[in-house]
Amino acid sequence: MDASRPVTVLLAQFEDLVAAGLRSLLGEDAHLQIVATGVHVDRLDGEIAEHAPHVAILNFGSLRTPAEIRRLSAAHPQTHLVVLANHPTPGECAQLLALGATACLGKDVEGRDVLNAIHLASRGLHVLPHAIHATATTPLLPDVLTPREADVLDQLQLGRSNSEIAAALSVSVETVRTHARSVFRKLGVKGRRELATLSGHRR
Repeated sequence: MDASRPVTVLLAQFEDLVAAGLRSLLGEDAHLQIVATGVHVDRLDGEIAEHAPHVAILNFGSLRTPAEIRRLSAAHPQTHLVVLANHPTPGECAQLLALGATACLGKDVEGRDVLNAIHLASRGLHVLPHAIHATATTPLLPDVLTPREADVLDQLQLGRSNSEIAAALSVSVETVRTHARSVFRKLGVKGRRELATLSGHRR
């Protein structure tokens, strides 16, 4: 990316106060240029395609499922996705990064952290909440999911059975079980019920 040009940013739809704060914050940085703001989740594809921003800031709470991150990332590889969520857990951040997000931040972070994340994300560098960074006694994050595990995760979040997932992915039921166990371990959940809770704890 040409360092002399501003980083273009698309802002998804957020709660009024959060949206106002983000617009004000980004407007004060001469190296950033907002190309679209208040973009509803249903219009994200079209707006990202039209503006091709370096960074899109997404509201985790407005997504129907975290798997939408994967779809947007695959459809618009030139745009880095920064996801803001309410108190994201390590499992949620691991899931988002595995699905294609470049950064995962809490909505309560300081303004300078948001700006820093945008600039780093524009260069493809991953950014995580400070609370999730490694300490001497805790790991950084659960392992990132493999592409096939992400496929299984997508299916699990749709509520499909192991046999339905096996048919959809053209693999054996035992392979699905193996991948599902790995998904649960990496996301720090005990099973389907906890995974559903994790996916639903977005707002």
